[in-house]
Amino acid sequence: MANYVFGVDVGGTTVKLGLFDISGNLLEKWEIPTRTENGGVNILPDVAASVQAKMEEKAIERDDVAGVGIGAPGPVDGRGIIHKAVNLGWSEMNLKKELSELLGGMQVEGGNDANVAALGEMWKGGGQGHKDLVAVTLGTGVGGGIIINGKVVTGCNGSGGEIGHIHVEDNETEECGCGNFGCLEEYASATGITRLANRQLKACDKDSVLRQGEVSAKTVFDAVKAGDELAIEVAKQFGEYLGKGLGVIAGVVNPEVFVIGGGVSKAGEVLFDYIRPPFERTVFHGCKETKFVLATLGNDAGIYGAAKLVLE
Repeated sequence: MANYVFGVDVGGTTVKLGLFDISGNLLEKWEIPTRTENGGVNILPDVAASVQAKMEEKAIERDDVAGVGIGAPGPVDGRGIIHKAVNLGWSEMNLKKELSELLGGMQVEGGNDANVAALGEMWKGGGQGHKDLVAVTLGTGVGGGIIINGKVVTGCNGSGGEIGHIHVEDNETEECGCGNFGCLEEYASATGITRLANRQLKACDKDSVLRQGEVSAKTVFDAVKAGDELAIEVAKQFGEYLGKGLGVIAGVVNPEVFVIGGGVSKAGEVLFDYIRPPFERTVFHGCKETKFVLATLGNDAGIYGAAKLVLE
């Protein structure tokens, strides 16, 4: 019986890798650069070489490795085919097949990075003990992962869980990164909170600490904690968009818990003070008791979830 599994999380700048035992204990983690030049042709060979080097360093035999799980930033379907990863330069590619061949036929499982991170949080993070959950990543954008009865919902081509691109505002004039207008990501991400704050600052002359320096999601919620009235107004706007958006999701998939992660989640449970009221006001009555918790794995969620893909 194999004793080890590798988890790989491919990002636009670095690839995070982790060596786990099959109980899910992280034994070692490290990073390598993501070489996106020439259409990202070097990324998977670099991953394979790094895994093989770690096996050699630790004197781990191939038969002692259950496999390698990999998460990547793009739609990945149930067959392990990624349909496009713009930040990596990849077009359609079978992640499972290509990485497995580079590893001499070793078992490989692949998934979208946000979905994989959700799986990690369910397994060893804030979602432990729950089999029906939605993980929400509030970072530069808004990512999501939906897990029903312990299984990630990928959809027909891997686009399931793209909650950041739920339409929530008809009157938006700034374009979202996806090409649409009025996506949840434009208001609930770190950049979205900054956008809301700058608009509020321009719309009124109310005194605020936010007028004294660079505005960011962190400075907004620091100001909220200090009682800054303008920052609180921004937090209420953020909460309205996100709370209502999560209410829509709850009415569709009825999760036990929302696991909130990403850089914005570092503000802590104060976020829930602004998310939960509009959620409870607008959600279907059978979903009002849905829990909200903070993610706990941070940047390691992806490698945990990738490892879990193999152990599934």
